[in-house]
Amino acid sequence: MGDNNLNLPPGFRFYPTDEELVVHFLHRKAALLPYHPDVIPDLDLYPYDPWDLDGKALSEGKKWYFYSRRTAKRITESGYWQQIGVEEPIYSSGVKKYFAFYMGEHSQGVKTNWIMHEYMVSSSSSSRKKNSSKIDHSKWVVCRVYEEEEEDGGGAELSCLDEVFLSLDDLDEISFPNS
Repeated sequence: MGDNNLNLPPGFRFYPTDEELVVHFLHRKAALLPYHPDVIPDLDLYPYDPWDLDGKALSEGKKWYFYSRRTAKRITESGYWQQIGVEEPIYSSGVKKYFAFYMGEHSQGVKTNWIMHEYMVSSSSSSRKKNSSKIDHSKWVVCRVYEEEEEDGGGAELSCLDEVFLSLDDLDEISFPNS
């Protein structure tokens, strides 16, 4: 599924925040409620290497989105996803985990620039769902995968405002004609 399949009006794009992914997409998916637009596909991530997601997951720019079932093993044909960092709470009912893709055998792989954000319903929220339903749908996750750009040694990118303030510092070096 690519950008052309979204059927969004010109000028609109799919660029959800973490909170929107959890509240408006994942919670509805986990509760088997309808959600519109139904643009994020179900995908068993783990047989696919990250560079194979194009055409299978929803793509927006250089990011891919999809639903998958949560699993302990995140192994693909060429490598594996390993958790990096800590879990981050999203809103009051979701959790965000960070993963990096490593090429090669588990624990001997080489880290790549591929990053995955995996969003899941928090355990307190899913326990409420278990009480109200016979089926546990809390095993659904929504994922955002992208390749980090390599830094060319220039450091962090400056905002427009930072550039303006830096240019003001240069005014001290400019000599103005005396009147």
